[in-house]
Amino acid sequence: MTRSPFALNRRLVLGGSLAGIGLAYAGQAGAQARGPRNKLVVVIARGAMDGLSVTVPYADANYRNLRGGLAIGAPGQGNGALALDDTFGLHPALPGLKAIYDAGQMRFAPAAAIPVRVRSHFDAQDVLENGGEGLRQQVDGWLNRALVAAGGSGALKGLSIGAQTPLILRGRAETSSWAPGGQVKGEDRIASLLQDLYVDDPMLQGNLARGLETEALAAAGGDTSLRRNDVNGLGQAVARLMTGDDGADVVALSIDGWDTHARQNAQLQTRLTGLDQVIGGMHDGLGDQWTNTVVVVATEFGRTARANGTQGTDHGTGSSMLLAGGALKRGGMIGDWPTLADNRLFESRDLTPTIDVRSVFKGVLRDHIGVDRAALDQRVFPGSAAEAPTMEGLV
Repeated sequence: MTRSPFALNRRLVLGGSLAGIGLAYAGQAGAQARGPRNKLVVVIARGAMDGLSVTVPYADANYRNLRGGLAIGAPGQGNGALALDDTFGLHPALPGLKAIYDAGQMRFAPAAAIPVRVRSHFDAQDVLENGGEGLRQQVDGWLNRALVAAGGSGALKGLSIGAQTPLILRGRAETSSWAPGGQVKGEDRIASLLQDLYVDDPMLQGNLARGLETEALAAAGGDTSLRRNDVNGLGQAVARLMTGDDGADVVALSIDGWDTHARQNAQLQTRLTGLDQVIGGMHDGLGDQWTNTVVVVATEFGRTARANGTQGTDHGTGSSMLLAGGALKRGGMIGDWPTLADNRLFESRDLTPTIDVRSVFKGVLRDHIGVDRAALDQRVFPGSAAEAPTMEGLV
């Protein structure tokens, strides 16, 4: 018997691949039609994404010496960075994001961090997602609390895309996992939901399955070639879940594989190509809705400023945040650049953060989703009143 595209899809989902598509809805299951709604996608790059390779500080006098063989060339050099301004460029694997930047629809924070200085993936991801001042201070996630805080302005619906609902979207707004025709659990929940969502769209179902397969092979160290149509199709599949009267308003998407202790250049080429194409797929798939959308990419911490002995980097502190979407106002860098001078490195080894990730999230939630400052300071990010939302006019 011929194996269906969905059979492969289901196997990869349950295996916990990079883009496992377990789907769980939070908030109002039946959002009321009320015209174009603002959309927010939060992408968590799990494993500590190397910000110095994503937003390359090519003009910093210390960058090449610190990075050695991991340094990315200046714009115009062979496989050099894609210029954002006279100081920063994007990794050459991000041409789609560069085009979005050129259209005035991308911003970047090159030196951001969570409020706690830890180098444990587990602890740092907990802080990034719980939105508190420290480890395990909250049992729910800040994005879920934002859904509750924004409830007065209309029925917002949240969606998690991953092997399981991440902490960032767990909490009061969460309902049982939703599937057309009823609620189911475990493996049957994932299978039933995906079958029902894509039963009338075999092309989308096939693209999603192939995208998952490609990413799983890459994550396993096998076939590292990412076929554009497959991964782009995965982004378009996410976009399809966000469109229409019943589409999700807020989405959390996890992408694993950023812990680049060795062979970093090859790993980042693969991983960033995938990220670029997933965002490109959302851009293409959302169509007119892209003008109402903001995508935020964040990671739990950055990586060491210096390369290690295995052509990789180790756990660090400051990293990059990326923002994309038609709802953004034109602009460039968010926050300050601390430089990579020896006396400016955090603990003599890491990029020093100059902005709290919560400030960026607050700016987006305030200006784009409509959560007021008091709710942001007290409920969404408790105890964070000292961290003002990113500048007015971000969105």
